[in-house]
Amino acid sequence: MEPFKLEFAIDGEDFHSAGEASSETKKALKKLGIPADTIRRVSICMYEGEMNMVLHANGGAVTVEVGEDAIAIALADSGPGIPDIGAALSEGFSTATNEIRELGFGAGMGLPNMKKYCDEMDIQTELGVGTTVTMKINL
Repeated sequence: MEPFKLEFAIDGEDFHSAGEASSETKKALKKLGIPADTIRRVSICMYEGEMNMVLHANGGAVTVEVGEDAIAIALADSGPGIPDIGAALSEGFSTATNEIRELGFGAGMGLPNMKKYCDEMDIQTELGVGTTVTMKINL
């Protein structure tokens, strides 16, 4: 399979468009013949990352690269950064505002789900500068 790359800008002001990048990626992966279970894992990781960027970082950018043996996903934002990565990876930990919780988000499962559904994950964060989460899902 030829390497394949997708790039998306995530609008931090628009809850309604959150998830579009994961949907578009899902369609592209189906056309490439990627197995359904792998597509599901990619979709979960991307959706959770997109929501985190909308809810906490005022948007960002997503890059998806399909290689011969893996799919690499990079989510980069210029938000506030993550003060405690260990806590953020704990199920149920959330810094979501009451307003976000009232919308049905902020359950504290974003990063835990991302970690659960990918094969490798790396989080680089700097307070006041932003966060980049990279994930790899093996084919």
